[in-house]
Amino acid sequence: MSTQKTFLITGVSSGLGKAFAEGALAAGHRVIGTVRHDAHMSAFTALAPGRAHAILLDVTDFDAVPQAVAEAERDVGSVDVLVNNAGYGHEGIFEESSLDDMRRQFDANVFGAVAMIKAVLPGMRTRRSGHIVNVTSMGGFITMPGITSYCGSKFALEGISEALGKEVKHLGIHVTALAPGQFRTDWAGRSMVRAERSIADYDTVMDPIRAARQAKSGNQPGDPARAAQALLELVAAENPPVRLFLGADALEVVEAKIEAMQAEIAAWESTSRSTDFG
Repeated sequence: MSTQKTFLITGVSSGLGKAFAEGALAAGHRVIGTVRHDAHMSAFTALAPGRAHAILLDVTDFDAVPQAVAEAERDVGSVDVLVNNAGYGHEGIFEESSLDDMRRQFDANVFGAVAMIKAVLPGMRTRRSGHIVNVTSMGGFITMPGITSYCGSKFALEGISEALGKEVKHLGIHVTALAPGQFRTDWAGRSMVRAERSIADYDTVMDPIRAARQAKSGNQPGDPARAAQALLELVAAENPPVRLFLGADALEVVEAKIEAMQAEIAAWESTSRSTDFG
């Protein structure tokens, strides 16, 4: 194993967060993991006594984040790698979903991550080292009907990640958006919040999508343990990427979107250029 690092990973009770934590612990690193329920604390610390440290924190409790992170760093050590993994998916037609639905989605997927970054960034800046990994999604680059709030939140986190990376690169701090495709977790199962259907005009769009997603839950192609190994490779890299897609499915849809974007740009190029002063 190379130099031992201290990871702070949000949402380690299940899914990719749990896999990320298990992978880092297996590689000999220290992991501070956030959980939202007391019952999950002992199970996490038991994974690697002395190196697995659970803290009770809901990332949407923004006021609690600074103190929780400060206490964890005091007890365990300075955070070398922050992995903003906590979040969930909201499934629902835009017109059928409330503004509060979108606000909750952004609180968990965007502002929770921002609060965590703000808590660790001053220390990383002082030490002139650190890596911030924001778990986004292929849905932060491509879009699908029926998850507009989710895509919007992940697009926002992608933009924050990319811009922040440009601000802190000269300080020795790396920022990467880690964008998974479909992985075999509970994201599309118990972890997903689903809006009630109410407008029949959207049945032809939403009904087959919802049925297909539910049918595929538990049979997704992505292996969480392999995602964890990719994370370890990422944080060990001397020049990590700004964005890393995980999964062949993610690459396929992203490449298709890039091709479509290039074609559309070319088709409308003369109009785009026509708006400059002559």
